[in-house]
Amino acid sequence: MANGTSKSEIVFLDGPHSRLKELRFTFETMWEFIKGFRALHFIGPCITVFGSARFNEDHPYYQLTRKAAAEFAKLGFTIMTGGGPGLMEAANRGAKDVGRRSVACNIQLPIEQKPNPYLDKWVYMKHFFIRKVLLVKYSFAFVVMPGGYGTMDEYFEALTLIQTHKIENFPVIIFGTAYHKELVEHINLMKDNGTIGPDDTKLYLITDDIQEAVNLIAEKSIKAFGLKPANPIKPIKWLLEHI
Repeated sequence: MANGTSKSEIVFLDGPHSRLKELRFTFETMWEFIKGFRALHFIGPCITVFGSARFNEDHPYYQLTRKAAAEFAKLGFTIMTGGGPGLMEAANRGAKDVGRRSVACNIQLPIEQKPNPYLDKWVYMKHFFIRKVLLVKYSFAFVVMPGGYGTMDEYFEALTLIQTHKIENFPVIIFGTAYHKELVEHINLMKDNGTIGPDDTKLYLITDDIQEAVNLIAEKSIKAFGLKPANPIKPIKWLLEHI
């Protein structure tokens, strides 16, 4: 199934096809969104954690991610990730450590990425662009842990959406000052060359201090958007909804 999905996406991106094929892809995309919206409708305000799938539980970054996610979850947020192993697993595990909700938006790949065992709920997506929409849609803050191409893609997607006012000015927090040293230098180079605005470097916080991140989320997410405990939304039975 995953191999077929990958092939169909590559063929679609290869160029124009018949009107019927493109209409079919449009409806498939719409159904993917509906499936995602239905699955995640009751998860509540989230913090999305981006990070590599390649660090095991003995790595310091895994331990940092698990501890940080637990502290964010204590603020009342659901922890959302891409659902895979490594630092995604660590974040979901941190939420479960403190009895909070842990969810994911997983991706179907040629080599199947199985959901990690610390999830209350997850949804599979065929396409990365739909997955990224869902990872952004429900979140009031974005946390970037050390990672590779996928993590950087998600990080800059969130920054671009905030920079262009497509979403609110939610906190974007980068953990790992040593790991991201050259990345921050390159962002400063972009600022010096005028390819980003002089205030665009204020759109994120880079830190290794979990409490500093907690304080920022409390100020720029909870206080700024008036988040407070509320009665949960009840599922509608005739729509076949469930929490």
